[in-house]
Amino acid sequence: MQYYCASLTEYIRLKTREVKIGNLAIGNGHPIRIQTMTTTDTMDTAATVAQSIRCIEAGAELIRITAPSKNEAENLLNIKNQLRAKGYDTPLIADIHFTPNAAEIAARIVEKVRVNPGNYVDKKRFDIIDYTDTEYIAETDRIRDRFTPLVRICKEYGTAMRIGTNHGSLSDRIMSRYGDTPIGMVESAMEFLRIARAESYHQVVLSMKSSNPQVMVQAYRLLVRQMNEEFGECYPLHLGVTEAGDGEDGRVKSALGIGTLLEDGLGDTIRVSLTEDPEFEIPVCDDIVARYAYRPENTELDEPAIQEKIQLPYDPFSYKRRETIAVGNIGGGHVPVVIGELETGIEAIDKNALASIGYVYNAETDKWNISDTAADFVYAGELVPDFSLPGTLQVMCDYEAWKELEDKSGSYPLIQSWDYAKDEVTVSERLHFLWLLLDSVRDWEQIIDKIKNDPGVVPIVCSAGGLVTIRDFFVELMRRGIRCPVIIRAKSYRETIDTYLIDVSIEAGGLLIDGMGDGIWTDEEDPLYNVREEGRTYIEVKDPVQFHNETAFRILQATRTRISKTEYISCPSCGRTLFDLMETTAKIRAATHHLKGVKIAIMGCIVNGPGEMADADFGYVGSGPGKITLYKGKEIMKRNVPSDIAVDELIGLLKEHDAWVEQNNG
Repeated sequence: MQYYCASLTEYIRLKTREVKIGNLAIGNGHPIRIQTMTTTDTMDTAATVAQSIRCIEAGAELIRITAPSKNEAENLLNIKNQLRAKGYDTPLIADIHFTPNAAEIAARIVEKVRVNPGNYVDKKRFDIIDYTDTEYIAETDRIRDRFTPLVRICKEYGTAMRIGTNHGSLSDRIMSRYGDTPIGMVESAMEFLRIARAESYHQVVLSMKSSNPQVMVQAYRLLVRQMNEEFGECYPLHLGVTEAGDGEDGRVKSALGIGTLLEDGLGDTIRVSLTEDPEFEIPVCDDIVARYAYRPENTELDEPAIQEKIQLPYDPFSYKRRETIAVGNIGGGHVPVVIGELETGIEAIDKNALASIGYVYNAETDKWNISDTAADFVYAGELVPDFSLPGTLQVMCDYEAWKELEDKSGSYPLIQSWDYAKDEVTVSERLHFLWLLLDSVRDWEQIIDKIKNDPGVVPIVCSAGGLVTIRDFFVELMRRGIRCPVIIRAKSYRETIDTYLIDVSIEAGGLLIDGMGDGIWTDEEDPLYNVREEGRTYIEVKDPVQFHNETAFRILQATRTRISKTEYISCPSCGRTLFDLMETTAKIRAATHHLKGVKIAIMGCIVNGPGEMADADFGYVGSGPGKITLYKGKEIMKRNVPSDIAVDELIGLLKEHDAWVEQNNG
């Protein structure tokens, strides 16, 4: 069965149970709630209270605080009392991993506890054990015995719970049976949820987090399907991409993971995990949630959770790229392409104009320096360059301008849908682009028939309806057996550069996660780059053309559909962190940013590594105050390295395993 949401053709929130967290209700049609997590030492009461207040005043509706041992769990009472004395009644959440005793203490103090089923009772030693069915059942009985006391305490005290599975911390037992898979993530949580339901305890929220948005999206969808099939109802969902990183990369990865699910009406509370101070996460959450503020809500909450049963021509629970023919270097086995667009209003294209899309011309040598994020095509409108382009760059120009070209090599026409539908508009079998604003296409059947019989066409699709409307177009192509490549034109209709980044990440990223799309062209209509409000950080944009181009590559990188640079899996820091995470991340990024395709995890403590590193190639993990442990994959390579030399030791490890190349500064 492919059913995992209320509707695939319109925005309808999934019906979920209502859960009360203190004075806050989530699920059951309540607004999508925003939360964050403190980064201070939980034993530093004053610092934790002060940071919590900053987050609350920034808009956080829930505050999570780490409680790695009994001492921190007990100190939650002091933190709570001081916040209440200062007039703040925001619900608090205790974050628990390895210590059931701490969870049982915290559940009597705060409004919610978060447990990770991968390490709450089970342990992770990266051992593969071939369990018999009898042995496996015995292990689940052990979990029941250890977890049930917490459930009963939560039920007695009216405390809510999040069962939070993380992709990178699945237990050895789950890994042995299900592997490192979204299905394993779901089963890990379902074991704990079944125990809670057996105790008639329903104040439960669930999450399926991963640093890989593909895995994260698939796991949440599978979880909804499983809950609906097994229980006939669904519990509220906490959405987040774990270890998203910082800056634009972190925002893109978080937005496309969270937004893909929100587009389908899934999600009741969100947290954006950035390697930045937690109060800076809140505006990003606000920008994501605001995208859905004016969409109609599902008011038919008495209806079954899964209403619309559409047979999809693709599998939403696993990644497979839509099969297409190759047209030039688009589609087929080619990576998705990027279409760059030059600054609006220029009168002619010169060589320097191409620098912002990754092509820097050296007049002395008469050669081009081509970056790893160089666009594959440049849209020239009515202009066409009068010089030889670098070999990897091709031109898209308006149909009328293209017809006038004497030399059409390296240049390809962009045809409007109303012209394409005319019988007199003909093009050769070589590449040509078709502009389809889906909301205003006339003669739809005629255009579809022509596309089906046109071996050189590459539609460029755009819609004010966003992801859902564009997805419908892809579905229609699949059902008709039409295999032309398609470029996604991602747009934003909101004002700021921050909301622009959110919108295009969701629209293009959500489609790419499902295997749809053979390229990206981001919106050229520049938002208000200088809109500023007090109390929040903003993305700084010096070169809008370059920003648009790099945004496309960031989306492709985050969806794992085209790798163009180093990827950093960086945890957001918390009270367990054993070094300055933001400073260290900046140092590692400065030293390794040129290592295309290498994935480096930077984890503040053992809770977030090595398990949370999931599919990282190398890991840098805090193992004690001022001490770092370095990993290759999940294997420890160097223990307790002094932090002042650990970055150099990481570089040495990269060199030792042939993952290092010298940086080209030319």
